[in-house]
Parts: sequence; C-alpha cells; structure tokens
Amino acid sequence: MPDEGDSGGRSDRPGPAGELRWRVNGRLTGLKIAVAVVFLGLAALFGADLAGLVVALVAAAALAAFALRDLMAPVRLAADAGGVTVVTGFAGHRHLPWASIERIRVDERHRLGVRSQLLEIDAGDSLHLFSGYELSAPCEDVAVVLQGLRSQATRPA
Repeated sequence: MPDEGDSGGRSDRPGPAGELRWRVNGRLTGLKIAVAVVFLGLAALFGADLAGLVVALVAAAALAAFALRDLMAPVRLAADAGGVTVVTGFAGHRHLPWASIERIRVDERHRLGVRSQLLEIDAGDSLHLFSGYELSAPCEDVAVVLQGLRSQATRPA
C-alpha cells in the first residue's frame, strides 16, 4: 500500500498532489539503530582484542549508515500521473516520466527454500530495484498500482 509516514509506516491516503508514496518500514530502521548500538557496546568489550574491535566497529558503522539512509530518504518510491520518483545513490531522487519507463515487473527468486522478490522499474538507461522491505508493501501490489497509474497516464484522452 502507498505510504504517508503515519505511525504504522503505511497509509492508503495519497501524498502531495495525488502522489502515492512507499517508504521504508520505520520499525526496521529502529532495529538497525538498536543493533548498531549493541555492536558499539561489543566494540567496548573487545577493546583488548583488535580483530573483535574492528569487526564490531565495522558492523556498527555499516548498520548506522543504512539507518541514516533510511532516515534521510525514507520514501523510496513515489508515483503520480507524471511518472515515478525513485531514490538514487545514498539519498538522491530522480524523476522518471512514464514515457521513459520501458517495463515494470516483479522478479521472484527461490533459493534454499526462501522466496525473494524485487520490484524492477526499467527505464532503459537505468534499472531501479526495490524490495518489499523498502516499500513496506508486497512488490506485486506495488507493481499493480504502478501499472494502473501508467496505463491511465498514457491512455489517449
């Protein structure tokens, strides 16, 4: 479902000017921060062991960086009648008009008994991938909504 940033991290209400938005689940961002703090505590415990200290600090820094990205760019995907806006790089945004989008599909993989899905937005010169975690919604549901918006926007008047 599209997201507005309310307490559950999800909302059916459209964003500004009828824009639909999907954002990272805030509870998982909080978990990243908490685990980063745990690794900092472990680093303090491993102060005498250089290898343990380095591993704990690297893990804490990586988790903190991912949490920071979640805080800086919580909305990973937005869509309206004009196209989609996607997160690029660490926290940048790029607007893709519907005419530049060649394909929207869900890539599903099965490995070791685990199913994973990614929403793919193919804009010819760039491919944008989103997990269900990043969207706080099933990839199939988001793809259906995007394809509906795209068909409405490209339908002749």
